[in-house]
Amino acid sequence: MKKFTKQIYPSFVYLFLYLPILIVIIFSFNDASRSLIWKGFTLKWYFELFHDSGMLTVAAHSIIIGILAASLASSIGTITAVSLFRYRFFGKNLLHGLLFVMIVTPEIVIGISLLLLYSATNVPLGFWSLLLAHTTLCIPFAAITVYSRITSLDKSIFEAARDLGASDFVIFSKIIVPLLLPAIVAAWLLSFTLSLDDVITSYFVSGPGFAILPLKVYAMVRLGIKPEINALCTLLLIGTLLLVVAAQVALKKNEKVGE
Repeated sequence: MKKFTKQIYPSFVYLFLYLPILIVIIFSFNDASRSLIWKGFTLKWYFELFHDSGMLTVAAHSIIIGILAASLASSIGTITAVSLFRYRFFGKNLLHGLLFVMIVTPEIVIGISLLLLYSATNVPLGFWSLLLAHTTLCIPFAAITVYSRITSLDKSIFEAARDLGASDFVIFSKIIVPLLLPAIVAAWLLSFTLSLDDVITSYFVSGPGFAILPLKVYAMVRLGIKPEINALCTLLLIGTLLLVVAAQVALKKNEKVGE
């Protein structure tokens, strides 16, 4: 029984999690337009994907929105986490609690709320509405990620720096940011992933003149899963893995330089 619990049971868990992804990757090379029966190896779906200018444009839109939203969210989230950790101000506990409220709030509620806000303030739906919505969606996750790291730091470091005459800006830029860099990178990656695959919130705040990849894929899947979608998912998975590996390598180099 112990052997089953330690070895076989975790294997079933990993199989359940990763088998669907493996199937998507395999069938992206299947020489069949609709059938799930293997009919031979081919790369034509990747060539068709790269020759689809509409799909490439939509993918570029999603990447741009994801990068900008992740950068804004991780920056604001870092400042929020540092403020919650270092300073006392009115509404501090309320702000801390609201971060968790935003995390557990259903995305459909956030999407409808932002749509009402945009309608009341006459904000046109498109690039800016999506960017603000994705940034809003990612800020709580980034702030909590960074805050979980900063709570493990010793406050005496900041007090010693202040005793030596360092200003708040110097403490933030020279001490806090280097110490929190792994958490900031993790917050950025998490925010980028949330932005890249968000469908519900984007559905409410996107305009006809600026399409993004999740909504495009959702519309395509409703008519049936095409091999191009499998190829696209495979490329997104590879890109995500490469991004994570690059982040890990950069952090290890930074640690060596710090030593």
